[in-house]
Amino acid sequence: MTDATYVLGTHDEEIARLGLQHRVWRSRARETWAAAGFARGQTILDLGCGPGYATLDLAEIVGPTGRVIGIDRSRRFLDVLEHAARERGLSQIETLEIDLDSLALPAGSADGIWCRWVAAFVQKPRVLMQRAADALKPGGALAAHEYFDYGTWRCVPPLAELDEFVDLVVASWRDAGGEPNIALDLPAWLEEMGFTITTARPIVELVDPHQPLWAWCRAFVSSGLHRLVDLGVLADTRAREIRQAFEVCEQLPHTRMITPGVLEIVGRKG
Repeated sequence: MTDATYVLGTHDEEIARLGLQHRVWRSRARETWAAAGFARGQTILDLGCGPGYATLDLAEIVGPTGRVIGIDRSRRFLDVLEHAARERGLSQIETLEIDLDSLALPAGSADGIWCRWVAAFVQKPRVLMQRAADALKPGGALAAHEYFDYGTWRCVPPLAELDEFVDLVVASWRDAGGEPNIALDLPAWLEEMGFTITTARPIVELVDPHQPLWAWCRAFVSSGLHRLVDLGVLADTRAREIRQAFEVCEQLPHTRMITPGVLEIVGRKG
C-alpha cells in the first residue's frame, strides 16, 4: 500500500489541514490523555500518527525519560514528524513505518496508546484493537477519538450541498475499506478483550462560522472536494458548486453547523 491509497492523501495541503485539525482538537485530546493517565516517564504509542502533531505533544508529557513511538504507514508523514522532532530536540520520539492492517505492534511495550480517527480507516479494525491490546502492559490505557455518527454533520438550516458532500465522503470511505462510524463497535470489542471502559463520552457541537470547529469543517470540505475529484467520484464542476454553496452558507446570518459525532473512549487493560 502506498501514500496514494490514503482516503485524503498525504500532500502538503492535507498536512496543513491535519495541523489545523490538531490545533482545534488539542484541548480535547489533552483532556483525554489526562483521563487515561498519560504521564512522565511512560512509553506511549501514537497509532496512525500522521505527520505527528499529537506525537510532539505527547513527547512533552512523557518528558525526556519517556518514549513516544509514532506509528504510520506513510513515509512522507513520518519524515515530517522526524524533521519536527529534530528541530525541537525531542530525542524521546521514535517512528515505525507500519501498515496497521497487516503488521503487529511491539508486544507488551506500552503504558498507553493514543488512536485518533485511525480505526475508522483501516480494513481490519477489530484486529487492530487486539494488536493494540497486546501492545499494552497490564494496567495500560488505550485512549481514542473515533466517529460514532458521521452523518450528524450538517448545516442549520439544512444545506443540501453539504449533505451531498457528506454522503459522498462516507461512500468513498467505505469503498476504501473503512467504516466511518466505527466507534459504535469499539467499547464492546475492548471489553471483550479484557478492558474496563472508564470513559465513553459523545462529542457533538453546534458551532457558528467564527468558531475553530467551523474552520476545521471548512478545511475538510476544501480538502475532501479535491480528493473526491481526484478519485473520480465527483465532477470538478459539481465540486465547485458545492464549495460555492458552502461559502455562501457561512456568510448568512444565523447559520450554524452540527459537527460529526465523535466518541471519546478510554479503556484500561486488565
